[in-house]
Formats: sequence, structure tokens, C-alpha cells
Amino acid sequence: MSKRQKAPATYEMKLAQLQELREAAGRVERESERKQHDRGRLSARERIHKLLDPGSFQELDTFARHRTHDFEMQKKRPWGDAVVTGHGTIDGRRVCVFSQDFAVFGGSLGEVMSEKICKVMDLAAKIGCPVIGINDSGGARIQEGVIPQVSLIMGPCAGGAVYSPAITDFVYMVKGTSHMFITGPDVIRTVTGEDVEFEELGGAGAHSEKSGVAHFACEDEEACLQDARYLLSFLPSNNLEPTPRVLPTDDPLRMEPELDEIVPANPNKPYDVRLPVRMIVDDGEFYEVHEQYATNIVCGFARLDGHAVGIVGNQPASMAGVLDIDASVKAARFVRTCDAFSIPLVAFCDVPGFLPGTTQEWDGIIRHGAKLLYAFAEATVPKITIITRKAYGGAYVVMASKHIGADLNLAWPTAEVAVMGPEGAVNIIYRRDIAGSPTPEARRERLMDDYRARFANPYSAGERGYVDDVIIPHETRPKLIAALEALQTKRVERPKRKHGNIPL
Repeated sequence: MSKRQKAPATYEMKLAQLQELREAAGRVERESERKQHDRGRLSARERIHKLLDPGSFQELDTFARHRTHDFEMQKKRPWGDAVVTGHGTIDGRRVCVFSQDFAVFGGSLGEVMSEKICKVMDLAAKIGCPVIGINDSGGARIQEGVIPQVSLIMGPCAGGAVYSPAITDFVYMVKGTSHMFITGPDVIRTVTGEDVEFEELGGAGAHSEKSGVAHFACEDEEACLQDARYLLSFLPSNNLEPTPRVLPTDDPLRMEPELDEIVPANPNKPYDVRLPVRMIVDDGEFYEVHEQYATNIVCGFARLDGHAVGIVGNQPASMAGVLDIDASVKAARFVRTCDAFSIPLVAFCDVPGFLPGTTQEWDGIIRHGAKLLYAFAEATVPKITIITRKAYGGAYVVMASKHIGADLNLAWPTAEVAVMGPEGAVNIIYRRDIAGSPTPEARRERLMDDYRARFANPYSAGERGYVDDVIIPHETRPKLIAALEALQTKRVERPKRKHGNIPL
């Protein structure tokens, strides 16, 4: 045998080589754990294992390494680079996942990381399952697709990397440890003179309450991972599959007598719309989305007879439930998300109108309010609306009214369907009559009483077909379940176009 010719490697030698590589990768992971634990955070793999069903994670590209020609970078080429990718299950359903590793190069985005993330995303799209990205520093841009996309921000996410989670369907942040911003505090201080800290600028509170970038703000990493698991229980694996059904334990015919007293007798007195929602849905479980943002409208997921539904409701307990710019955009995005994944919509309408004022008008309430109207009108999923109290003017039309294609509109006896409230209507319609009366205040009160008698009830709307039925509130749950069952076979012929032109 020539001295240059090497003897073929034995099977035992190949096994030893594999074991050596696995041990090297294990050392990288243990070092990652140590560094992250010192920061009070979980490692990239720990996050994955807590997110997925125990023992289900199958890692991909374990031995991928960066290929830079930089001399200093060549000294350190950890296996797997700065991201862990693969697939596993959540409640037995397949999901793909990537988790950036802040302990390796600060989780910075490089060629190999991009390739790994894109590869697992392509796999998710190919097999039709959700993809969950756990962001801790930079990330690849996630393309729009037909599978649910969820981002978990568990560390810093700055600059161009923020657009990766920003275009996904849902964004989770962890209080105190995750931050998102395009320009950091130092740059802002230099350019504008504003003195702001990381948490105030881009923490979970800022983005869940002020900007609306984050849909959920969690107390810690473990809660974040468990909440993401819960979210997926409402979503299908892809847009071609039905939503997962949970075996119901709540009686579909259950009546709730307390609903009959939920709406105050005084039309100006507020109530929390989440109370009737929880009384109606299965087991009182309501998973609210954007809970702290635009609180004058409530959006979230629930179940009726085991089937997932999207809930959109005006919130009389906040700003009297008026629609403003933020509420319109929040609800429009949620409606379109539900429509994208074939989740039926149930709207609770109690809206006195759009928020008046120059700020709203100049900032484009017409355009932004049209987004919600467009979203409801465009949605082809089953759409059911419950009018609980006020349904005034254009805001009523926007809230999944019969006029924009709702399949079933039910009203409680407390419903008021009119162009505007009694006081405003009387002051406009009968302005001269009131001014010419010897007792203007008494005349105004009589006219308002007449207006209430004519319009502060659902029956005038029922005469015109704007309301399909007036029901006693405690009947709502069985009525909704029966309607959703009938609408399961709903079919809508779509225009032959790529998409509509929503007023963005």
C-alpha cells in the first residue's frame, strides 16, 4: 500500500468521530446554558424543550458552521452556529421551530444562520405546519405565508432584525428581558436629545401597551413558552386544514341567567364586555390578544362547542367603547388573521360611534376605520354579530353589520340601532323646533323620549331585516352554537384576483 494511501476508516472509527462531534456540540450547549443562566435566561435548546412536547424535538443542521474568511472568526466555529432549528410537536401536532442562541456570537445574523432558518421555514411551508421563532438578537426576515407564524422575543431584537417578528402573525415579549427597537437609546439621545432607557423605549410594556407591536407580554420565559403552546391550540396547522377541535365538556345548550342582567338599565353606564363573553363561551375560557393595547375594543380566541372562534367586541368599560384609530387597526388585523386561517368570527356590538376630534380626523380615522370595515366585508369565514346595546351610525356599520355581509345578526332586547344617540339626533333634527319653544328644555326631553321609544330598541331594525332575530340574552350560547354548526358549509365565490386593496 502506498505511503500516501490511507486505510479506509472502519465503522468503529466513524462512530467515534460522530461521538466526538456530538460531545463538541454538547460543550457548546453547556457553555450556552451557563452564560444564559448567568443572565437569568434559558438557553436556546432549553426554550425549545419547554415549548414542545417532552422528547419530541428533532434537531436539524446540528453540524452547520459559519464559513467566514475573517481570521478572528475562523478561530471559533461552533457547531450549529448561533441558532437551533428543528421540528417537534405541541399537544401532538407538528410544528417547526428556530431558537436564536444569544450565547454564540450574541445571536447575530450570519449566512449560515439565515440558511438554517430559511430551511426550517421552507420545511414548515412544505409540510403545512406552524413555525415558531424564538428571537434573541438578530433574525432572518420571515416571508408571508399560509402557515401560522409566531415570534417569541426573549432578548434584544434591534435594527433591521425587528422586521422579522414584526410581520409574523403573533409576537410575544417577556417583561424585563426582551427589547425591540430600530434605533437604540444611545442613537436617540445623540440625534434627538431624548433621554430614554431600554425598557421604556422598547420593552414588553412599551410594545404591548403603546405601539401594539407585541400581542402578548409575559411575566417570564416559562410563561411565554406555555402561552405560545396555548395559542396554537386555537390555530390550524395551515390555511387548508380545519381548526383543531377540543372535546367539549361544556353543555352546548347551557343557558346563563346572569346574562339577562349584564347590560345596565342606564344606557350611559359601562360594563366589561369580557363578562358576557366568558359566560357564553366554553368553560369561560377567553384568550385575549393585545389585552393592554387599544383597550376600547377586545379581541381574542375562545371555543364554542369545542370549535375555535375569534371574538371581537366593543368595550364599554374603556372610552365608552368608541372606535378610534388604534382600535380600528387592532381589530382589523385580528379579523384578517382569523379569516386567513378559517376561524369563524363572533362580534359583540355596543358602539356609540367613532371618537370625535381634530386629532383623530387629521390622523386619518376615515382611512383607519375603513380598514375594519374592509376586513369584516372581505372575510369569508362565518360571521355572527350580537348587538348588546348601542349600535350607532357608521361605527355600527363597521362592526360586522348586516350591511357589510354578516351571516347572522342577533340582538338583545337592550339593543339600540340608530344613526346616533337620542341627544345628538334631537339637537340636530329639531334644532329650530326646540329654539322656538317657550320651554326648550322640556321640549327637548319630550323629543328625546319619543326618539328613544322609536329607536332605543331592536324592532325597527328587525322590520328592515338589519337584525335576523331578537333573543333573550341567556339564549345566546345555544343560538351561537346552532348558527356556527349551520354555517360550517358556508361557501363564498371569490373574485379572480390576487387580493383586494385594503386602505393601509
